[in-house]
Amino acid sequence: MWPAWSPKHRVARKKSSSLAIDLAYALPWRPTSSSLPTVSQQQRQIAFGLVGSGWRATSFLQVTRQLPDQFRVTGLVTRDPDRGRRFEQQWGVRTVRTVAELTDPEFVVVSVDRAAAPGVIREIVGRVVPVLTETPPADDIPTLLGLIELVRRGARIQVAEQYHLQPLLRAQLQLAGGGLLGTITSAQCSVAHDYHGVSLLRRALGIGFESATISAREFFSPLVAGPDRAGDPVQERSVTSRQVTAHLDFGDRLGIYDFADDQYRSWIRSRELLIRGDRGEIRGSEVRHLADVRTPLVQDIRRVGAGENGNLEGLFLRGLTLGDRWLYRNPFLPARLNDDEIAVACCLVGMSEHVAGGPDLYSVADAAQDVYLTLMIRRAIETGGSVVTEPQPWA
Repeated sequence: MWPAWSPKHRVARKKSSSLAIDLAYALPWRPTSSSLPTVSQQQRQIAFGLVGSGWRATSFLQVTRQLPDQFRVTGLVTRDPDRGRRFEQQWGVRTVRTVAELTDPEFVVVSVDRAAAPGVIREIVGRVVPVLTETPPADDIPTLLGLIELVRRGARIQVAEQYHLQPLLRAQLQLAGGGLLGTITSAQCSVAHDYHGVSLLRRALGIGFESATISAREFFSPLVAGPDRAGDPVQERSVTSRQVTAHLDFGDRLGIYDFADDQYRSWIRSRELLIRGDRGEIRGSEVRHLADVRTPLVQDIRRVGAGENGNLEGLFLRGLTLGDRWLYRNPFLPARLNDDEIAVACCLVGMSEHVAGGPDLYSVADAAQDVYLTLMIRRAIETGGSVVTEPQPWA
């Protein structure tokens, strides 16, 4: 039921794939081509298995529903028969009770509780099948080291970290890494929580596994609650918001993590990435830089979409521009996907390319480093002092 993964098989698959999206975690960050191919250029369907039936798993199912010619779920593993029947009716996928019942996946997406994920990952790689696991792959150092050891023994494991693949964030990171801002000196991330935010900071700064001195604090304040996964609020309700601010000093570069738990869906809390270099800065969609020493420029990153103001093409993002330059072109148009779903689709493509012999999408080592830095931020909060990180075995 499971395919044999020979080098010959991988080479053959690599030749058949043409959706060339640069997903490598290169440090310093390498800007991608400003003209990404459309998904219609992809010559084959990516078939993957899915373990898990929680909220996050539905993101992969939504991508598959919107792009049935590009993606196919060979089977979904859920231990609950009743839940399985509901998923079959809602999503039109075949469900099974064990990973052994999955048939011929190119790779398997593991989207289960972080405590259960390592055991599921070990079972799947034991069948010589690649794994794309949800974030985080584990939340303690010993378990992370165990996954690193699996990779060292030849297991193909990648992590579905998607934030840097969201269109605006991807464009911001490409601009910063492309030299427009000069030498990057600092970045402030108020976009995502814990390891997600740390991952964006490392990319923005061009940081790999360098040591940092970390100071952090948390602050609690009242906040009017916004929407949640169930939908819009039905009455005004006040909650206690926890905000964490941390400084990660890498010596020649400073990362500032600033996030409150309620920011993801709050209508009254914004998200922003600020990247500064010696020749300019990016603050959200505004870009300031120098054409020369006497010519400062202020430009806006603009979204170009369809379906607005009487446009009848559909409802989708075409891409992002800066002046007369395309920073990003949506490789999945005209599918009706939000920015996060576009990023999830990019994860699936990147994993397929990795299995075919391509670069890492987001390695276990990088994921482990981001989890480790998150743990050190928590330690700095608990101790009230500075924490100096140390090189870890995955570095």
